[in-house]
Amino acid sequence: MSIENVEKFISEFARSLHEETFVKMTLGNYKGADTHLQKLLLRLVETKKGTRLFFLYRYDMRDTAKNHDFTEGTKIIRELLGKDFFSGHLFTTENDFQLDIGKKDKSRLNVAKPTFKTKPTLEHNREKQVQVNPNAFYLKALGITTDRGEIRDKQQDKWRQINKFVETLSSLFDKSNLKDKKSLNIVDMGSGKGYLTFAAYDFFKNIRGLDVKITGIDTKQELVGLCNDIAKASEFEDLKFVNGWIGDYELQDVDILIALHACNTATDDAIFKGIKAEADLIVVAPCCHQEIRPQIKPPEMFRNVFKHGIMLEREAESITDGLRALLLEKSGYSTKLFEFISTEHTPKNNMIVGTKQAKKDDTEKIAEQINSIKDFYGIKEQRLESLLDGDQLIKKSVL
Repeated sequence: MSIENVEKFISEFARSLHEETFVKMTLGNYKGADTHLQKLLLRLVETKKGTRLFFLYRYDMRDTAKNHDFTEGTKIIRELLGKDFFSGHLFTTENDFQLDIGKKDKSRLNVAKPTFKTKPTLEHNREKQVQVNPNAFYLKALGITTDRGEIRDKQQDKWRQINKFVETLSSLFDKSNLKDKKSLNIVDMGSGKGYLTFAAYDFFKNIRGLDVKITGIDTKQELVGLCNDIAKASEFEDLKFVNGWIGDYELQDVDILIALHACNTATDDAIFKGIKAEADLIVVAPCCHQEIRPQIKPPEMFRNVFKHGIMLEREAESITDGLRALLLEKSGYSTKLFEFISTEHTPKNNMIVGTKQAKKDDTEKIAEQINSIKDFYGIKEQRLESLLDGDQLIKKSVL
């Protein structure tokens, strides 16, 4: 292989780090042993230990992330070029460098005018006047924003959702019994890629200045790994993600339980876990209301209305979430059910919030209302009710 061009590329990379002109780098044309790896993306991140190189390994179905100091990072790039990756694109504030390594030990290095004339900010979200800073590192790592902190066109809806979620959570916190607490334990069930989990941690930790611990739970191991890598790179020390099912995860001493877009009865499992753990706030945005729809036997007056599938589906969603709210009230929570974010941004937009009360409402009256609704629609079983009834039977048997 023509060593000269590769060495010059690596030399320019090392020089840009030393002279603080480095913007970012991409390695591509992967020909290594891992059939799923596609490219490697490098950015800078500011940590408590100083500026570090953030390595994002992009796979076809997942990403992984690591932090390295400049010496170690340069060594890794030297080992990968010409062995696993056969192209590299280095962006500095002085020049762009494009390296292509071909067959028969040939390579080509093109130098062009800089795409970026200023470096992107390296700071995490520390601004006190905003709730979500687009320059926050985790937003860049998750692909919401560019290196310059600009919202990507395809991520505008997600950006609005993140901001709305933090705004909503902030308001709920301030109106709850938690408002004077200096430490919080939050669990996000069904955290997915962690957009909202990261935002919640950043808000409570860096804007509110609270001692917050957040655990994200998800069934997809690759997403859990990616989120843990980004949390580590962001130095979010008390943010962690674990692999598991909502129904299997045991909660203890939780202040806020979050479950956004947990599918079908997983929302019921999450609410039940929150109630059982006596969480002060339970915040869910249900998704995929499948349990009750096949059970509904339309009353005669609605028979010709519910023969239309879309009408039956919407009614099933309304009944399901209404019953969940009533069951929360029966369990000692005041409830709110409202539109989380406009339907133009996401079709699954209802949010149910339960706030723990000191005294329970008239549980017998609520139970009668629940039974009346079930009888009217011919509903035999609802997941959350079954879980709560089963828990009560266990407690009675123990007593």
